[in-house]
Amino acid sequence: MHLVIQGADVATPDLKELAKLTRAARIERMTPEAFRLIDAQPADEIAAICESRALDYAYVPETRRLADFRLLVMDMDSTLITIETIDELADLVGLKQEVAAITARAMRGEIEYDESLRHRVALLKGLDEAAIDRVYDERLELTPGAEKLLAAAKRAGIRTLLVSGGFTRITERLKPRLALDYTRANTLEVRDGKLTGQVVGRIVNADGKRDELIRVREALGIDRSQIIAIGDGANDLKFMAEAAVSVAYHAKPIVRSQATHAINYVGLDGILNLFN
Repeated sequence: MHLVIQGADVATPDLKELAKLTRAARIERMTPEAFRLIDAQPADEIAAICESRALDYAYVPETRRLADFRLLVMDMDSTLITIETIDELADLVGLKQEVAAITARAMRGEIEYDESLRHRVALLKGLDEAAIDRVYDERLELTPGAEKLLAAAKRAGIRTLLVSGGFTRITERLKPRLALDYTRANTLEVRDGKLTGQVVGRIVNADGKRDELIRVREALGIDRSQIIAIGDGANDLKFMAEAAVSVAYHAKPIVRSQATHAINYVGLDGILNLFN
């Protein structure tokens, strides 16, 4: 196993301390923000040291290669993009604080997801449908490193699937922009150019995200060992459990505790450093 250390400021003394604790054979520089400690041994102190220095760490098999994977599945809100789209829509009707509080509880797994989404969407009733495009145009930003990660996946021949509890009006604009292969999200009902406060069809919840992953996996004829999954909230756990490599990205504690890796400080492109 190798120990990958990443951070905005990786100090040489910290690297040397970690290498000594893990009896690593040597230190390799991967990027200005990432280093690999070769043949590192487990050490109980690693987690606490890295947290105190704002460093991400991950033990990775030396034989793991990005080219061995065939599907990258990821969440959208607060993962691929920096915002929660429903919170920004609520801001346009002066209800961001109320809706954001519900969103946060749902992502921590404190309340049932379907109920929380219906409640939040109901608060948007009467909002002009053009508001969704306004949020996309004015407020949506890609997470740092997102484009680099997706470009590397494409070069490696990996298909990409975006599964979201957000809305199709957003995912369908991101799909061509980022050359995503598949997307699945909720559809907001619109009448006479206004949101009705309802969702059309089955809600894309934790089960819906997992089911879409399984559908694409079967269509591609691949298995769990060839899948990478990335998410941040409790409703991502079921689809992340279907992947050999799951990454909790700037995620809630419940997600970090169940993922194979957690990234808290660097961008999405930091995931590339988990592979040879």
